Amino acid sequence: MAQVLQIQAQLITSPIPSSVVDPNLIAVKLIGACADHANVSQAALIFAHLASPNRFAHNATLKALAQNSHWFHAIQFFNHQVSSPNAPNPDEFTFTSVLKACAGLAHVVNGQKIHAMVTKQGFESNLFVRNSLIDMYFKAGYLLIARHLFDEMFVRDVVSWNTLVSGYCLCGCADEARWVFDRMREKNFVSWSTLISGYARMGRLEDARRLFDEMPERNVVCWNAMIAGYAQNEKYSDAIEVFRRMQQFGGVVPNDVTLVSVLPACAHLGALDLGKWIDGFISRRGMALGLFLGNALADMYAKCGCITEARRVFNKMQERDVISWSIIICGLAMYGHADEAFGCFYEMLDCGVKPNDVVFMGLLTACTHAGLVEKGLNYFNTMDKEYGVSPKVEHYGCVVDLLSRAGELDNAEDMINSMPMKPNVIIWGALLGGCRIYRDSRRGERVVQHILELDSDHSGSYVYLANVYSSMGRLDDAAKCRLRMRENGVLKTPGCSWIEVDNAVYEFFMGDLSHPESDKIYSMIRELMWKMKLAGYKPKTDLVVHSIDEEEKEDALSIHSEKLAIAFGLISTSEGTTIRVVKNLRICNDCHDAAKIISGIVKREIIVRDRSRFHHFKDGVCSCSDYW
Repeated sequence: MAQVLQIQAQLITSPIPSSVVDPNLIAVKLIGACADHANVSQAALIFAHLASPNRFAHNATLKALAQNSHWFHAIQFFNHQVSSPNAPNPDEFTFTSVLKACAGLAHVVNGQKIHAMVTKQGFESNLFVRNSLIDMYFKAGYLLIARHLFDEMFVRDVVSWNTLVSGYCLCGCADEARWVFDRMREKNFVSWSTLISGYARMGRLEDARRLFDEMPERNVVCWNAMIAGYAQNEKYSDAIEVFRRMQQFGGVVPNDVTLVSVLPACAHLGALDLGKWIDGFISRRGMALGLFLGNALADMYAKCGCITEARRVFNKMQERDVISWSIIICGLAMYGHADEAFGCFYEMLDCGVKPNDVVFMGLLTACTHAGLVEKGLNYFNTMDKEYGVSPKVEHYGCVVDLLSRAGELDNAEDMINSMPMKPNVIIWGALLGGCRIYRDSRRGERVVQHILELDSDHSGSYVYLANVYSSMGRLDDAAKCRLRMRENGVLKTPGCSWIEVDNAVYEFFMGDLSHPESDKIYSMIRELMWKMKLAGYKPKTDLVVHSIDEEEKEDALSIHSEKLAIAFGLISTSEGTTIRVVKNLRICNDCHDAAKIISGIVKREIIVRDRSRFHHFKDGVCSCSDYW
């Protein structure tokens, strides 16, 4: 883009006479280059400096606006063109661009007006214009009109058929899309990838994968469709598996779209080694660290606990948006670096970036993890007043959690009762967490009733009640609670932990015996339990709700998923290697105590990311200071 600006500056300071070269010809080239670099404002500026812009200049500017999603401005530009007596009449290229803008806005009224103009000026039978009309009507939700326009066509190309497949997929009509696909005489890579993406968007991953495996050959777009499909449906392991197959395929090189799809999978599973490989691949290939790729890479590092690396990527990015800042702020918050998160927030404001709801979630989370009640309430109260960001139910949940953890249970309950929206299970669950910490069983029983009214299958409430009754000696009530849980078919969400070793991600559930090295893992567990008890570890058997003896309760605690993952990490990596584990639920008190002691015994750093925050265990101490 810098070279384009230099050429423009040279043309301004040393203009070429119009008798030598038509200024419109040069302008069209410059506008196209600006459009390719997403610099639409510069393209518009070039157009504005033309004394007598011709049809090509108008079309180039309209295309620049439409292809960069400036749809409203594209329609305004078109309306100005057709109302200006000196402007050239629109042609098929004009109509395809403005119809693209109408499709992007799903604006059928403007689309119908332009359709009438297309018919009046004799362009309705034009192949490109007809394809654009079909696309516009599909995106506006007018399936019958779109299909009628397709059926009326005397000449169709592969784009016409692809538009039909894409339109049906967009409207959730997968079977209709497949019917059209099967009747296409000519299919290209776009045809296959469009249907694969459509299946994935509707959650029909088996159909998407079956179609993908049927392909006679694949290009990078098809691979991207399958990887993105898995990632968008939270099948992160499958996304990584397809990415690795793509690397082995040969002749297909990942592009920025591939990496933007696979990096969230790395982030979710804590696949740091693969994420680092992708970072190196970007450098080796000299790929531009654009907004989407930079954000994805920074987010991967932040969610893998490498906040310094996340900040390095952030600092390298030429362009940053509010998402970029939110990644760093939320990453710092999850790692317990509250003051740095606050500093980053004010740095963002100094750069003129307006905060969004995610930024405030990061700030409130930072306050929650640090126990900063007054500061958290201040951020919450200024969201709407100073920054125009209306608090969502998630923000209320964060404040309730902040107050509950700090022991301000009355204020937390008052906050819930004063909410402008109906509190959900997460809100009441935050208060229940405070009741558990501060042993307020009376309030806890009341909160559980609210939760069960909203979700009768909420396993945490049954477990909480059973624990409360057991601690009060009400063993019959505890037994009844467990029986009610079984009778209602309520199942606890299974704890699951992931660990990456030698570029492979391994998954563990509680009591998992599926790993080929289970014997060694359980042997390490037994060895650790013995050493931990010598170091003063006392299993928190009150966390086990089953009516079994103390020894069996200890055994049940010892096979929690994060303990299995840590044990596997210890037997699979060299001394001194940091153990990194990702947990789908919050780490329990017992595993938290165990991880602290294990870090001191084995002289290793252990980093566990649960659904709430990072816990960095080192030398018998956790970064959360036991406040989580």
